[in-house]
Amino acid sequence: MKTDPQSAGASRRDFVKGVASAALASGMAGAGPLAKGETPQPKGAARTGPPNIVLYIADQMRWDFIGAYGLNPSTRTPNLDKIVQRGVAFTGAVTNQPLCSPSRACMMTGRYATQTGMWKLPPPAVLNRELPTLATVLREHGYTANFVGKWHLAPVERSNPATSGYVPPEDRGGFLDFWEGSNELELTSHPYEGSIWDAHGNPIRWRDQYRVDFITDRAVRFLKQPQERPFLLFISQLEPHFQNDEVRFVAPKGYAERFQNSFIPPDLLHLPGDWQAQLPDYYGCIEKIDESVGVILKTLEEQNQLDNTIFLFSSDHGCQFRTRNVEYKRSPHDSSIRVPFILQGPGLNLSLSLREIVGNISMTPTLLDCAGIDIPESMHGKSLLPLMRDPQARGEWENQALIQISESMVARAIRTEEWTYCVADRTLNGGAAASSMHYEEYQMYNNYADPAQLVNLAGRRPFQEDAGRLREQLTRMIVAAGEPQPAIAPAALYP
Repeated sequence: MKTDPQSAGASRRDFVKGVASAALASGMAGAGPLAKGETPQPKGAARTGPPNIVLYIADQMRWDFIGAYGLNPSTRTPNLDKIVQRGVAFTGAVTNQPLCSPSRACMMTGRYATQTGMWKLPPPAVLNRELPTLATVLREHGYTANFVGKWHLAPVERSNPATSGYVPPEDRGGFLDFWEGSNELELTSHPYEGSIWDAHGNPIRWRDQYRVDFITDRAVRFLKQPQERPFLLFISQLEPHFQNDEVRFVAPKGYAERFQNSFIPPDLLHLPGDWQAQLPDYYGCIEKIDESVGVILKTLEEQNQLDNTIFLFSSDHGCQFRTRNVEYKRSPHDSSIRVPFILQGPGLNLSLSLREIVGNISMTPTLLDCAGIDIPESMHGKSLLPLMRDPQARGEWENQALIQISESMVARAIRTEEWTYCVADRTLNGGAAASSMHYEEYQMYNNYADPAQLVNLAGRRPFQEDAGRLREQLTRMIVAAGEPQPAIAPAALYP
């Protein structure tokens, strides 16, 4: 793959100008938001000016199940592979909080989960309505903000099941144009039936259609409508997340059979968990997600919108199949925190693979930057656009990410290329405390020597110097994230 797609030092404004020029050169018609009195474009007409943005999130998808990465010979992801080959792939991407709602809050706001109010699953966690989001900022610049699928960022009252479904406008994070979603889709649906709700609270029910296909069809329905302004469309699938009330992954009918005796990732192979029974369905779910991505891209092409649309595919966290704790995420291991982060679109079709460690708090800043929009000062994440365009920026990148962990335990971790270092306060209830003032070294892995993270080096004498350096780095990152400076005790030494 290429490593120097464009000259170093070009400005963001030149980049955006180049996107529009490329669109004009390809014969695309139309321009930007409509002026007063301007005639809307006919259906299917292409548009220049600000690029459309499609954000596609597959819940609980491991990064190493994308075939183009060459790490999994069994997975089938031809459409995602094409994005990797055509666009930009951040192979070192991680979630800054490996749990559904907190991770989505990081994505939408460009801030750490503890800065958003959504540091754990609701209730009682609530996303701060005053924070700028991807949707609110884009709408301020002439975009429409549209949503289909699983939201999981609105308040929930367990005594009121209705709060699992319909999301009132004030809790939609700025997605106020087209809305068809469910706050907790895993609780309002099953793989072949369920409900989502429109903007007015009317249920949209389906039966005898696989959930991924239903959500895809609703997104296609939106994309086929005339688009008078540049649009943001957030497609949020539940799969390959497990079905909560069945505690199992459910692939489309006939798909799991294709993956019997498939490849077992090295981080799972030697550990107990439930991967033995679950992997075939997990593979099948991901194949269906890939097919859905293909349908969306084909629809954009048919609507003459593909060349002026940024398409970003990611996940909120990975899946460790109960090998590291009693859950599928909520741990500092790569199987929990590493996520796919691939994108293509105008100015981004660079055939570029980048290994820098980047967090998903950078998702919204990156998309705003690609659209030529200034990033709000309140956002902690940094745009990744310089990494895509400037080799010098890669050399200057702080190649590390802070991971906040809740519910399973109160913990903090730092992920660098070489190390994963985690501290925890195991005296606290992980679902009751957002942070701690006192941590102890808990886990430490050398990712170069032990990429499957099977040997915990915390407390081992030969690595005390490394641990001390990582302890200082992690402390600085915790403070930079707006938390009080904690005390971190070294682990008890092994012999």
